[in-house]
Amino acid sequence: MALWTPILAVLVLATAACAPQPAPGGAPSTSNRVSGDGSIPDNESISLNDNAHAAIANLDPALLAAVREAAVEAQARGVELRVTSGWRSAEFQQRLFDEAVTRYRSEQEARRWVQPPDKSKHVTGKAIDIGPTNADDWLIQHGADYGLCQAYANEMWHFELLTTRGGQCPQPIGDSTG
Repeated sequence: MALWTPILAVLVLATAACAPQPAPGGAPSTSNRVSGDGSIPDNESISLNDNAHAAIANLDPALLAAVREAAVEAQARGVELRVTSGWRSAEFQQRLFDEAVTRYRSEQEARRWVQPPDKSKHVTGKAIDIGPTNADDWLIQHGADYGLCQAYANEMWHFELLTTRGGQCPQPIGDSTG
């Protein structure tokens, strides 16, 4: 661990310097936003360092810094954290919700998996979906060290900052309906 400590410190400082600066209230500034709807093609993922992609660049700076720091430790353990979804525009979130309503044939069932834009933490940049499964498992076990917690029991890939660094994660709620 001693070798990783200086490297981790450099990466954390570099990550903080590259992160969008928060606007008053903690949300990323709209003037720093990268254009695009945040979509990542199905069954694909992107790097946490893809600052040119709206799904990464428009994340809440504190969430992005925590996930990047966790990724350094995970990589040292042979696990790569990949982003399957991050920030999403309200329009993209609405399309996902509409598709879920069609798929599940009711708004109530769709909300178990996808929230409308006014309820989605992805739209505010305060949620990130991670893959592959071994990365999810690693983050479920070690995420609290960085404040990251699995939010929903039915979505092992969905993480939010739900505790302080080194704190204890709350029990994931059953699904996004609460």
